[in-house]
Amino acid sequence: MKTYNEVIEYLFARLPMFTRDGASAIKKDTDNTVRLCQALGNPHTKFKSIHVAGTNGKGSTSHLLASILASAGYKTGLYTSPHLVDFRERIRINGAMIPKENVIDFVNQHRSLIEDIQPSFFEVTVAMAFDYFAAEQVDVAVIEVGLGGRLDSTNILRPELCIITNIGMDHTDLLGNTLAEIASEKAGIIKPQIPVVLSERDETVAYVFEQKAHEMNAPLRFASTEFAVQTYERKEEGLALRILDYVNQQRTEIYVGLAGHYQQKNVLGVLTAVDELKKRGWEIGEEQLREGLADVVRNTGLQGRWQTLSANPLIICDTGHNEDGIREVMVNIQSTPHTVLHVIIGAMRDKDISHMLPQLPKKAVYYFCNPAMPRAMPAVELKDKAASYGLKGEAYPSVGNALTSARDAYQEGDLIFVGGSNFVVAEVLS
Repeated sequence: MKTYNEVIEYLFARLPMFTRDGASAIKKDTDNTVRLCQALGNPHTKFKSIHVAGTNGKGSTSHLLASILASAGYKTGLYTSPHLVDFRERIRINGAMIPKENVIDFVNQHRSLIEDIQPSFFEVTVAMAFDYFAAEQVDVAVIEVGLGGRLDSTNILRPELCIITNIGMDHTDLLGNTLAEIASEKAGIIKPQIPVVLSERDETVAYVFEQKAHEMNAPLRFASTEFAVQTYERKEEGLALRILDYVNQQRTEIYVGLAGHYQQKNVLGVLTAVDELKKRGWEIGEEQLREGLADVVRNTGLQGRWQTLSANPLIICDTGHNEDGIREVMVNIQSTPHTVLHVIIGAMRDKDISHMLPQLPKKAVYYFCNPAMPRAMPAVELKDKAASYGLKGEAYPSVGNALTSARDAYQEGDLIFVGGSNFVVAEVLS
């Protein structure tokens, strides 16, 4: 295979892929990743890492932390998923995507290994990322868990620090039907004597993490008991926050270059993580911290988090796609002045949308659509399910058609929101 497109088509077509195939693509162990990495010389042991899990916020947290570390002068790898427009978004160093030539070379050099082991798409991309970070001799890599934690392919790492953002109801068919079961899967990334930061303290599941940390003799910190956001204000494309440090009884003002209301929770976890790293000898100055928080989009290329795509018409997208994610999206919508709300929305077949749809406003015009992928819920089916919750609108054969209709109906002062699924947002972005 000579071209990048050929290689990507090979990976997409040949390998089981969760975003396309759903639960059948998930291999509930790390065996394939271990075999791949052993054949590659165990690249994951050749760089320092920070491991990030959670139901919501793990992508933003990973990008914020990577931005801060890069601002502090560390050569910083970043592995996240899924990608929105370009596969290479998953693998970055100091914000720059892995070159196409590296993707081509990796697949060509290891094609026989891939075909022998028969890994999933995600397992191959994890191995590719680890191999690239080791070859480029990064100082540290921030690695986002794909799904869950305990059995996730990324969980072969022995990191410097673990971060778990929050626990919510998502992927219940794979992770469990209760918050405690889901928390137990996320807690599976906690390693012996490795410090762990929880962005939020949820009393209903805190004991799960306390027990696991105790078993592993791992220092545990809950960010929300150490820091609090006293005030916040939307400013330009970000948030101006006033932070109270409970431990040192100090107040400070910071600016985060992400506008979503929910970033307040992520920031507390990031601040606690940075404090933990500094205690362990990492050199991160106050100005470097501020620069990393403010310039996260420029430093990492993050997209899809309460992102304004157009001012006139006003179009905003967000990748929140589960109960807690939609709840936070609604806070953002309610705080954004508008006359009529137009909602372009799609969902996956395997999503439990019974927790998502009731949170959406009845006083909105809906444009039900489905991304161009087999796992997507047909727009007509989504429309019918939404109608039982009083949500009214029309079904459209594609995301593009839905967007065109929303733009045609838009009048000055309205808001067009795009969301419900990563893949709806991805099609609009592309």
